[in-house]
Amino acid sequence: MGLQVKDVELAAQRLKDAVHPIPVTYSTTFSKMSGGEIYLKHENQQKTGSFKIRGAYNKIALLMETEKLESVVASSAGNHAQGVAFAATSLGIKSTIVMPASAPIAKVSATEGYGAKVVLHGSCYDDAYNKACEIVEKEKAVFIHPYNDYDVMAGQATIGLEIIKDIPTVDMVIVPAGGGGLLAGIAFLLKSINPKIKVVGVQAEGAKAIYKSFKNKKFTTTDTVQTIADGIAVKIPGDKTVEIINEYVDEIVTVTDEEIASTILLLLERSKQVVEPAGATPLAAVINNKLDVAGKKVVCVLSGGNIDVSFIHKIVEKGLVGRGRQVRFNTVMVDTPGSLEKFARIVSTCGANIIMVQHDRLRADLKFNEAILHVVCEVSGFEHTKKLVGELEANGYKVMLESTDD
Repeated sequence: MGLQVKDVELAAQRLKDAVHPIPVTYSTTFSKMSGGEIYLKHENQQKTGSFKIRGAYNKIALLMETEKLESVVASSAGNHAQGVAFAATSLGIKSTIVMPASAPIAKVSATEGYGAKVVLHGSCYDDAYNKACEIVEKEKAVFIHPYNDYDVMAGQATIGLEIIKDIPTVDMVIVPAGGGGLLAGIAFLLKSINPKIKVVGVQAEGAKAIYKSFKNKKFTTTDTVQTIADGIAVKIPGDKTVEIINEYVDEIVTVTDEEIASTILLLLERSKQVVEPAGATPLAAVINNKLDVAGKKVVCVLSGGNIDVSFIHKIVEKGLVGRGRQVRFNTVMVDTPGSLEKFARIVSTCGANIIMVQHDRLRADLKFNEAILHVVCEVSGFEHTKKLVGELEANGYKVMLESTDD
């Protein structure tokens, strides 16, 4: 029968006491930056740290209403894993979760903490999925798909019900997309209630199977994925989700890893919110002008907040560089006493702060009395960088800015 509005309404009843009621909040900062009326749906504050608990809990609870259920199996890059583990344990069911070997340690530990047995396998979600299918066959368990399941989509779609309740006159809702369950569920629900609401999906530039499926108007996969947004790094989306997305979604855009990192940093600084890369993509699309939001009431679904603490510093650094708050360069100087002090004084006079400097005398192309400096400076923005470079060059230094690409 596919997805029905009544399925979403029943899912909301099942989830009533299982999830946190998270209101949509208005952001003055991001509204001023974009020209729109920007609201944030903080699923990063949800139980288990993401929206995934909604679909997982609804699916398992529904199965328990109709059959004897002893154990479930799932595959996930992290958030679905925690959602299934939490839901299964809450409902008294055993769970085995297969995760990519590259899954963040924090997500693995959290999944085990919710009571699941974790199996690490492969390099991405699709590898983990194949392994999970083997376990299902061997143990005769029930597989809980992270997105290509109508009951899972119905659970995710309850976010749409909450958005309409909080902002009845919403003009646009922007949703991350990996496998497509969240986007498909929300798009179906919103369009079924009010076809005038514009629904937009966002993918990472390095993992855009749904973007391609939408543009090609047919199910399309990708051979590889490469993005910091591990939660939406999916090569093969769902055929069911793609069908719904192609029917109900108005537009799909992509954002780069640099734009994602910069947005995570903005959310940390301005909203005091920890949001994982996948969850930051909707706001990244807004503040990087991928969409026309001027004068519109816009809700960005921040889908999760499960980010490995050891990875945060990399994200912050990438965000600082992307926003022009940090500059990397090298320059050659005469290797004599006082030369480094002179260089540092010029930088200081410009109001920049040296946070890293490496002094290299051994490169083959250097003259006997020369050294090359590799420098990282903290600056206030791109104009500040321009001023710093200009001042150094005026004092005889040839500045070579380094690429920020990883």
